Formats: sequence, structure tokens, C-alpha cells
Amino acid sequence: MNIIETQALTKVFGNNGTAVHALRGIDMAVARGEFVALIGPSGSGKSTLMAILGCLDSPTAGRYILDGHSVEGLSGSALAQIRNEKIGFVFQNYNLLPKASIARNVELPLLYAGVSRKKRRQRALELLERVGIPEKANTLPGLLSGGQRQRVAIARALANNPAVLLADEPTGALDSKTGAEVLDLFKELHKNGNTVILVTHDTHIASMAQRQVELYDGLIRQAEAA
Repeated sequence: MNIIETQALTKVFGNNGTAVHALRGIDMAVARGEFVALIGPSGSGKSTLMAILGCLDSPTAGRYILDGHSVEGLSGSALAQIRNEKIGFVFQNYNLLPKASIARNVELPLLYAGVSRKKRRQRALELLERVGIPEKANTLPGLLSGGQRQRVAIARALANNPAVLLADEPTGALDSKTGAEVLDLFKELHKNGNTVILVTHDTHIASMAQRQVELYDGLIRQAEAA
């Protein structure tokens, strides 16, 4: 069963003489539990596609079906609710709150979802255990290594049991050894049934995924098993 489907997805920025066609009709599907890498050079449209898949932006035309529901054209508040309930984000620069403890950072999506304080803390500690840094629960982000901060970001992304985990260049700020450890964690999450979509320009990183989808000039150039 597909967790994601897009049909003739198009995104145009600007208008008339200044129009930029970032996506030119994307048809793709991602099965529940699949690990897909979106790959392509700068300007290929992969970040725009990721933003639409994550309900951070809306397409100009076409359909986007997430977990059985069509989400294109929804209001900003409706998209925000879907982001919190269905999508887990992992960014290159972590996006952690610097003055909040690691556990509090992981709890944030649960706070927005109205989960009680006791249950938030229990879930955060479970997730920090899952990503291998339970001892850092009361530490501030600035005292952690880049790899540890990315593990926190992954734990936070998993807080609400999202339908899809979206990772945008998650190893871009890490050295090769630490990056490999983070990729191993994504592979483990996939093995445990999580749906993972990873954006990268690195063919080696993309080869770690179950399937690669290559974008070029706003179109899918090829889709193949890794």
C-alpha cells in the first residue's frame, strides 16, 4: 500500500516573465515502509518536492495523496496539523532549541499534540534510548557533538509515530564517520518498519536507500532500486 502518491505535481515560483518551474509534473509513489532517496544536483527540484511532501508548501497544480488523504489545497492550519501528526522532519542543521534540554527538544511535537507532561517525558526517554543517547536527556544541545545532535533530531522526528520520516541532507554537516553512523540509524529505522525519504546530492549516500529517485530540471529522470 502506498503511503505517498503524487500525480502531475507542479510547482511554479513567480509569474509571467519571472516564472521559475521548479517541478514540471512529478508522478511518484512511495510504499509504506519503503526507504527512498531523492537525489539530484542543485536546482533539480528535490528540495521543492521535499517541502511539498512535508506539507511545508503547496503545489501549483497536481495532486498529493498522503496516507490515503488528498492534501493539496488545504489551509495553512490544516497543513500544520498534518505536519505534526503525519510527518517527522530531520534537517541538516538539526533545528534544536539551544536553551532546552535534549529531552525537552524531543518532547516538543508531543507538546503541540496536547500530550500530558508525564507521557511526553516517558516517550522522550524511550526515543533517546532508541537512538543510543539516553544519558544525554538533561544535557543542552550545545554540549553535544554533531552526530549526537542529529540523533536528537531523529528522536524528535519520531515522537508522534509519523507516517513518514523526511530527512533533508541529514549528514551534510557531519564528518564521514559520524555521517555513516547516522545513516546506519536510518537503515535500522527502515528495518523496523519506518517509511524514510532522504534528500541528498551524494550518490554514495543515496545507494544506502532501498530505491533511488533522481530529479533533474524538475522532472524524474530515473527511478531504480539501489
